[in-house]
Amino acid sequence: MMQSFLAPFQYPFMLEAMGVGALVAAACALLSCYIVLKGWSLLGDAISHAVLPGVVIASALGLPIAIGAFAAGMACALGAGFVQSHSRVKEDAALGVVFTGMFAAGIVMLAFLRTDAHITHILFGNILGIEPEDFWQTLAVGGATLLVLLVKGRDLTLFCFDPTHARGIGLNIAALRYLFLALLSAAIVAGVQAVGVILVVALLITPGCIGYLLCNRFGPMQLIAVAAAVFANLAGILLSYHLNISPAGAIVVVLSLVFAVTLVAAPEHGLLASRRARRRAAAE
Repeated sequence: MMQSFLAPFQYPFMLEAMGVGALVAAACALLSCYIVLKGWSLLGDAISHAVLPGVVIASALGLPIAIGAFAAGMACALGAGFVQSHSRVKEDAALGVVFTGMFAAGIVMLAFLRTDAHITHILFGNILGIEPEDFWQTLAVGGATLLVLLVKGRDLTLFCFDPTHARGIGLNIAALRYLFLALLSAAIVAGVQAVGVILVVALLITPGCIGYLLCNRFGPMQLIAVAAAVFANLAGILLSYHLNISPAGAIVVVLSLVFAVTLVAAPEHGLLASRRARRRAAAE
């Protein structure tokens, strides 16, 4: 049994998938903590879907898909901001209009543009069959995103949760906002290779939810989110090998199961803990 379990580690492509997947998962998990606490989940969902036309155009022109995806993600965020600031449409509605339009445009483009990008790989990822060029692009984008988050984490935290104080101590709020949008777009670009356009949103939301349920401090929340995302990546890839299923689907299913267990059993904020607290309150 142990030999069968360790069999995937004999293949270089499995080790590469685990390594790049763990890096992408860690970067997305750190961002998910900001997204969950600020209520920006729709922003992550919107950008993850809006990168599709950028991927298609870049592939048709023979450019790295990371460039097209990043440009499309930024265009979605900035376009939604423009609609919000120049009309009566609120932010969530503006995001909904822009990202659905861009996603639909990407699907239409696939019918007219000659591209090597396979629609299944774009939508659901291809981490086990990633090309060497895309592998290094994903590694570079994911690593750069993680590095910037580690270096500028304090400034971003202050910008997200106390912008007035951040402005008072001389931080450039506008620059930090654009930096956050750029990091979010970059993480999505990296995540598209691992789990695809549709499922990358799970890596941007679920880890933060898990950390939020398990602790009350931002630092530990980030550590828990990263641990949960990396575990789901490794476990999902192993399950995909042994069960012959989609690695992207397996990764997200494992992550969702971890969330479900956390939701029920979290010692302070879980359903069981809330039920016990209500019983104690009723008894008093």
